[in-house]
Amino acid sequence: MQSKTHTTTDRHGYSLRFSPFEANYLLLATSQLYGLAGGGSLFLLSQNSTSDGQSPNLSELCRLEWSDGLFDVAWCPYAADVAATASGDGSLQIWSGLDAEAAEGQETPKQPLICLQEHKNEIYSLDWGEQWNYHTLLSASWDRTLKLWDCNRQHSITTFVGHSKPLMSIEAHASEVLACDWSHFDRNILVTGGSDGLIRGWDLRKMRTHVFELYSGEFAVRRLACSPHSSTVLASANYDFTTRIWNLERGESPQEINEQHTEFVCGLDWNPHRAHQLADCGWDSLANVYTPKCLIQDGAA
Repeated sequence: MQSKTHTTTDRHGYSLRFSPFEANYLLLATSQLYGLAGGGSLFLLSQNSTSDGQSPNLSELCRLEWSDGLFDVAWCPYAADVAATASGDGSLQIWSGLDAEAAEGQETPKQPLICLQEHKNEIYSLDWGEQWNYHTLLSASWDRTLKLWDCNRQHSITTFVGHSKPLMSIEAHASEVLACDWSHFDRNILVTGGSDGLIRGWDLRKMRTHVFELYSGEFAVRRLACSPHSSTVLASANYDFTTRIWNLERGESPQEINEQHTEFVCGLDWNPHRAHQLADCGWDSLANVYTPKCLIQDGAA
């Protein structure tokens, strides 16, 4: 398996996302000192190929700094050079100029366009709205609140406190739930991962029990990513330093276990433009882009 890699010295990876517009671009959110102290850096990386179509490494187009750790990143779905990050100081940042043209001309702004600050603790997760709500953001914090934002305003639209009055609630795992993701093929299906090492699938139409369960080992499942290219394939990032590839049609064992990291694997994303291309990042300051062997062997890549 050939990987393209990038090392972020003194910065530890937490989240990475492929661009929804450009197949070669991805953003990497990192923190200093494992996110326990210090600042954070946002990297715009590119997959550049040589004349023979091969390149061993990812290239760094630009790097943006924040005063606290960055724990998540999400591209804006309606502007190709805009993204949002979530920080340890309880703020959200919206950045612009995240493209090669601006980076090469050193025109990428060093400060965010907007900084949204209401959370009282770290923000560990964020995402943009879809379709008619592209200008909205949802953030989740250790202060036990979810906040819905309109990025054209300085204050949140709505705050959801704790887990009071949800539309639906399930006891998904016996311990902390650290990850969840929706199927790209059936919006009634979601998967969850917990510190119990389990991955469970759920159908919103029959939530009394999970529809499948996978055992990922004795360590926690930190992040999950359902494939946008196959309804039965998903990947998990784990605290045993591995990334695992699963195919629900092939049974309950992982089809591949990748051991490219020497620390916790925290970030995970599929490239929506290239079939079965996957990226992961971890606390070892390493980001990888590759196509899992099991998917190449299936003739899917």
